[in-house]
Amino acid sequence: MTKIWGGQKLKRLYNTDEYDNIGESWLVSAIAGNESIVKSGFLKDNSLSELVEVYLNDLVGNEVYRRYGNNFPLLVKVIDAADDLSIQVHPNDEIAKERHNSFGKNEMWYILDCEKEAFVYAGFNRKITEKEYLKAVENNTLEDYLQKHIVNKGDYIYIPAGCVHSIGRGCTIMEIQQSSDITYRIYDFDRRDKNGNRRELHTEEAVKAIDFENWQKTLSPTVFIDNEVRKIVETPYFKTSILCLSKVQVLDLSTIDSFVLISVLDGKLNINHPSGKTVANSWETILLPASLDSVILSPEEKSQILITYIE
Repeated sequence: MTKIWGGQKLKRLYNTDEYDNIGESWLVSAIAGNESIVKSGFLKDNSLSELVEVYLNDLVGNEVYRRYGNNFPLLVKVIDAADDLSIQVHPNDEIAKERHNSFGKNEMWYILDCEKEAFVYAGFNRKITEKEYLKAVENNTLEDYLQKHIVNKGDYIYIPAGCVHSIGRGCTIMEIQQSSDITYRIYDFDRRDKNGNRRELHTEEAVKAIDFENWQKTLSPTVFIDNEVRKIVETPYFKTSILCLSKVQVLDLSTIDSFVLISVLDGKLNINHPSGKTVANSWETILLPASLDSVILSPEEKSQILITYIE
């Protein structure tokens, strides 16, 4: 997906010369126009939405299907920020439903790679009122009020709906989020597109979506313990654990009433299941259906993965 701020890392990763400035690769998506498609096997060329419609709770889990029906609830993407992303905010479920008939957008970021002194903005650096915020937007001084987090490879942060944020240049990020593409752009550094036009801002929509009460956010470093699953993000929308694999391991899924997403951060992983073997490379995500009781994870080299599901 070409973006004004996109870079070249995803172009090299997916071995394509078709596009320049690829900003995002949507690895698992059921959003219309950008749906994931099965690339091999007897389900080849079926979309993720079609799989949900056919396999229902066998694919997503009984409770997940009860809550979301045929709407697949999560989206996973890789972001390559060669330039700063706009300062923005996402609406919560209530606002998104009312305005867009959509899910809200709560998300987490995992830093796959970054340049020296790369940073993200997340939250405010002090208590701020709506009036002060609007004045800062009008005066183009909003950055002075944002909480700046210097990042390192392996850091992660949860960005709830209502949190003002931005990804800075030099960050490559794995993002796990609710299935939503609604963004309210607050400030875009006065950039212009190839036609000389500024991108649309959403000042009025954004101010009512911002959570001014929960303004502090925390960036956390990942602590890896070989072959031990560790939960790093736990929200009402998804739960994500991290696992560093140095040997073959059985992943027990029998107590999870949900599909499971295996996102490879580093390394190469074989996932053995009743239908055969699936190979996952760095920066790829594999969807495991809820009907599976277990899989065998076999790293070809030491591998770091995220495990995400809904509870």
